[in-house]
Amino acid sequence: MTITTFSPELLSYSKTHNPNPPAHLGSRYRKIGGFLPEAGNTIVCHIEKGSQTQMALIEARETYLAMPEAPQFLFTPISSLHMTLFEGVIETRRRQDCWPGDLPLDTPIEDMTELMAARLEGFSMADPFRVAIVEARPSGLLVDGATETDRKVMRAWRNALADLLGYRQPNHEDYKFHMTFAYAVERLEDEALPRWQAMLDDVAEDIRRKAPVFELTPPAFCVFEDMNHFHELLIFDFEA
Repeated sequence: MTITTFSPELLSYSKTHNPNPPAHLGSRYRKIGGFLPEAGNTIVCHIEKGSQTQMALIEARETYLAMPEAPQFLFTPISSLHMTLFEGVIETRRRQDCWPGDLPLDTPIEDMTELMAARLEGFSMADPFRVAIVEARPSGLLVDGATETDRKVMRAWRNALADLLGYRQPNHEDYKFHMTFAYAVERLEDEALPRWQAMLDDVAEDIRRKAPVFELTPPAFCVFEDMNHFHELLIFDFEA
């Protein structure tokens, strides 16, 4: 069967449909030489080590790496796989709508991490949530709550964290939860799109079968120097 319909997510990685340079190229990573220093903090859920979910995602990542166009992407380490629940502050995004409103935009990241950690100390939410895949895209996976209730709980977490930390980024309401496998260095040629759509569909179906609900660690406030490692500073326990 010939694939002629492509997802919007895939088309955003197409040279023809999106000729703009990749968003983070030059600031987060180079065309050659890997990730650049980009200090920041964030609130994420990591993948449970040794879990069925981790195995399914490693297999999915290997499928991406086997594609002929894999050299057009820079892959993150398996150990860094995570789902961002709420974006923290980052060196390359010192803007008022991405920064606590009562703190100066030129505050060093290390100081910001201390100040934000102090605000987050003791923070907890009553409800845990379950996560499942929505679809695969060239950079990794789109995910969301496994049920409508889970989706509402995840949004409640985001709203509570925004209120506590004092900022709502422009995409706060329609933020797409995701897991990143790789960053585009060069967008895809048109002739590559059919095989990528087939691969993405297969990967998504495989993950749904092997990991219908992801095994994730509780949300944690993390610090990072680049996209290779996210060090947990503070883990949020669910209320009893």
